[in-house]
Amino acid sequence: MDFKVLSTVFIAVFLAELGDKTQLATMLFAADQAVSKMTVFVAASAALIVATGIGVLAGETVSEYVSPRLLHYIAGAGFIGIGIWTLVRA
Repeated sequence: MDFKVLSTVFIAVFLAELGDKTQLATMLFAADQAVSKMTVFVAASAALIVATGIGVLAGETVSEYVSPRLLHYIAGAGFIGIGIWTLVRA
């Protein structure tokens, strides 16, 4: 296992997930006193695992047809575009 990649992906996903709609929705479910916190944790974790699995499979499939270098440029441009859009709408 490549620990450099592991730590990079962990940090990137962790920071991206902090304060997003998914975390806020999970907090709202957990705030309900009648709901098991373990059930909320397991369900939210399973959902994130499935969504991540879809992302990994999609990335693997796309990488068969598009070079990794081009994918990096596309992803970078996408993130820059989202950042500009967010700033314009603020």
